Amino acid sequence: MTGRVLAIGAHPDDIEFMMAGTLLLLGQAGWELHYLTVANGSCGSQVHDAATTARIRRQEAMAAAQFAGAVYHESRCADLDIFYDRDTLRWLASLVREVAPDIILTHGPADYMEDHTNTCRLAVTAAFARGMPNFPVDPPRPPVDRAVALYHALPYGLRGPLGRPVAPALVVDISTVMNAKRQMLGLHLSQKEWLDASQGIDSYLQHMEDMAAEVGRLSGRFPYAEGWTRHLPLGLGPAIPDPLLQALAPADLALQTPPSGHA
Repeated sequence: MTGRVLAIGAHPDDIEFMMAGTLLLLGQAGWELHYLTVANGSCGSQVHDAATTARIRRQEAMAAAQFAGAVYHESRCADLDIFYDRDTLRWLASLVREVAPDIILTHGPADYMEDHTNTCRLAVTAAFARGMPNFPVDPPRPPVDRAVALYHALPYGLRGPLGRPVAPALVVDISTVMNAKRQMLGLHLSQKEWLDASQGIDSYLQHMEDMAAEVGRLSGRFPYAEGWTRHLPLGLGPAIPDPLLQALAPADLALQTPPSGHA
C-alpha cells in the first residue's frame, strides 16, 4: 500500500523531533510526503528580529523537507499566534483538501504548549471537514471524498502539560532511519546553534535522540522509536484497515499497552 501522508507540526523542527522517523520510513515505502508547520518560527531567536528569524527558519524547514523528499507547504502564523479560529481552520482545511492525504501525522491533544495543542485541534477539524461541501475553505477547493487516518505523536518531553507520562498505542521502530532523522533535525541550524551556545554542544540533537531511545525502551524491542496513537476514526474513515499498519512492515511496529503510570 502506498499513498500520501501530511505531517502537520506547529513550528519548524517539531516534525523532526517527534514525527520524522515515521515520515522517512513512509517515504522509503513509496509514500508521497508533505511537510507543513503552521507557524513560521518567528520567536525562535534571541538575536534576530521576528522577520529575520522567520526567513531563516523557513529556509531551514524547506531544506529539511527537501532532505526527506517531501513537498513543502508554507506556514501561516507567527509563533504563539496559532489559535483555533475560523480563518486558520479554513486555510488548513483547504490545504488538507489540496493534498487529500491518506494519513495525517500531527501533535497530540495534550502537550506542553498551546501552539501544539491548537495545531492538533485544527488538524483534526480540518480532516473532519475535508468532505463537507457546506464548509467554506480558503482558498476555495472542492470537498474530498477520501478516507484519512490521523495519528497523534507523543508530546515533546513525552509528558503531558501536568507532567504525567504519555504512552503511545503504537510504537514504530525508527532505528534504521535514526541517522537520517538526526541529519534532518540538524538542518535547523539556527536552533542548534542557539541551544549549543546556551545548553552545550549538540544538546539539541541529543535531546531528540534521548526521547527516541526512551520510546524504544517502552516498546521492549527497539533501540529507537516514535510513538503514535490513532485518532478515533469516526468521521474520518473506517477503523480497519489501518493505513500505518499496512504501510510499514510488521517488523517495524509494536503494539503497546500503556505501562503503569502512563496516561
